[in-house]
Amino acid sequence: MRNALIATLCFLSGAAFAQSADVGVVNLVQGEVAFAPRAGAQGKVSAFMRVRDGDRFELPAGAQLRVVYFDGARQERWQGPASFRAGKTAGEPIAGAAAEVVNLPAGVPQRIARVPELVQNAKLGGIQLRGGVSRPQADKEIQMSVREARAAYDEMSKQLPADDITPELFLYSALYDYQMYDDMKLVVAEMRRKQPGSEDAKSLESWLQRRTGQ
Repeated sequence: MRNALIATLCFLSGAAFAQSADVGVVNLVQGEVAFAPRAGAQGKVSAFMRVRDGDRFELPAGAQLRVVYFDGARQERWQGPASFRAGKTAGEPIAGAAAEVVNLPAGVPQRIARVPELVQNAKLGGIQLRGGVSRPQADKEIQMSVREARAAYDEMSKQLPADDITPELFLYSALYDYQMYDDMKLVVAEMRRKQPGSEDAKSLESWLQRRTGQ
């Protein structure tokens, strides 16, 4: 009986964890978009907010929301009026038009998943993140990694809308691994050009200026 109770509690704990697992991240929000988790109070959606399995989103007329899903390398663009529920690999329409979908290059969602931490790091004044590395030597492995990241960036830039900074966020995250600050400045400048009003892009720019003394 005791073993059965323990097994039940473990199952329920595992189910609760699965329901609350991060499945994606918001990389653009325009308008007053609201969300409601499976358990908890409704809130307002913010840029780079993590999305969890079961979150329900409500978009009024004129609002826009873009979500990158970590599994499946998928980006969805929702336009209001609409509502949907986030799943593990995609959103499920509830009302309104279905999302416009773009398939992203492999590996992109994993780097996009780091963006909330990078933005928060910038806002907190540049505390070093876990896993930071010293400026590396230009060896073949690093050159290949950066070259592959730039190729993925070019591919996304051709596919996505002109105001979508997903390619820049991806490349920024890749360059951060090697602390290639001069290149990161160019990427942030492109973010600022695409979305001049983005406070998060401004935070990344300010962090780089403090980091390099320029």
